[in-house]
Amino acid sequence: MQGSNDLRELTMRVEAILYLKAQPLTLAELATLAGTTPESIELALIELLNDYAHRQTALEIVQIDDKYSLQLKPAFQELVQSLVPVELGVAAQRTLALIAFRGPIRQSEVIELRGSSAYQHIQELLTLGLIQRRRDSQRRSYILEVTERFHQYFQVDQLPTIGEEMADDSRTH
Repeated sequence: MQGSNDLRELTMRVEAILYLKAQPLTLAELATLAGTTPESIELALIELLNDYAHRQTALEIVQIDDKYSLQLKPAFQELVQSLVPVELGVAAQRTLALIAFRGPIRQSEVIELRGSSAYQHIQELLTLGLIQRRRDSQRRSYILEVTERFHQYFQVDQLPTIGEEMADDSRTH
């Protein structure tokens, strides 16, 4: 039966597109990329959703609003975090560097030095497990410091203090 072979080939093509694009795509976008109609894509997606629903696999096809994507099942997110390098924006990297070199440091001081966007950076760094925070018993702020995960990820045993850095710089100049 030629029709089922065509549908199977289109299904595999849609799966490849979702894998390669690695972002949610509409039926129209998938149709353009596959060189077919949105109606044909819809049939292929039904077939693909059915395949993934009956397969023991770490991947799944998800629909969010009018877009479809191929993604890792939530049960495997912890594995990803342990294997895939952390990607941080430059601003979050600078906030992390400040905490690493000045830590333990009050969150209020980080915000004062880095601006209000540092709240978002701190939350991201906490989520990634690169920093930890604890209540400051003296004030209404938190104390921030890097974690063991930070040391493992960046492969450093110990960070120099700002005083040591300044002393090293004065010896080299």
